[in-house]
Amino acid sequence: MADPLILVLGGTRSGKSRYSLELTEGFAGSGRATFLATAWRGDPEMERRIARHQRARPATWPTVDVGTDLAAAIRRANPVEPILVEGLTLWLSALVGDDLVDPDPILDGPVAAALDAIRAHRGSVVVVSDEIGLGMVPMHAGSRTFRDLVGLVHQRFAAQAHEVDLVVAGLPLTLKPARRE
Repeated sequence: MADPLILVLGGTRSGKSRYSLELTEGFAGSGRATFLATAWRGDPEMERRIARHQRARPATWPTVDVGTDLAAAIRRANPVEPILVEGLTLWLSALVGDDLVDPDPILDGPVAAALDAIRAHRGSVVVVSDEIGLGMVPMHAGSRTFRDLVGLVHQRFAAQAHEVDLVVAGLPLTLKPARRE
C-alpha cells in the first residue's frame, strides 16, 4: 500500500489537531515530520493558538509557513518524511480573500496542484480541516460561496484519501476506513 493520505475533519475545538498530531507522530516514530502551517499571524488570539500548537508538537519538527502555495511547500518537504498540514480552511481563506465569486479556478488551480504534490510525496500526509458545512446557511453570499468551496475541497481530498476521520468532542469517527492489505 502507498503511504497514506489521511484527512481529518472537525469543528472548532473538536480535538482534530491533537488527533492529527498523534497520527503524524505514529508515522514519524522516532524521526521527524514536517509541519506545514497555514495560519496567518496578526491578532493576539491567533498568536496564542499558534503558540499552543507549537508547544504541542516535537521541537525537532521543522515548521514551514505555507502562504498561498501549499503544493510548493509539500514539494520542498523531505520526500520520505511524514507531513502534517494544519489546515486547509485557513489556507483556502488566504487564497480567496474576501472576493470569492467562482470556486472553479481555486479547485482547478491550487487545490489540484496540492493534491498532485501529495500524490507525488512518498511519505504519509495528514491534512486537517474545519468542517464548516454542518451549521446554518450563511446570510452573506460570499460566505455561502466559501462554505461551498470548503465542502468541494473536502470531497476532492476525501476521494484521494486512504482514510477520512471526523473528530467530535475529542473522539475520532472514521468515515472512510483505510483498506489493510
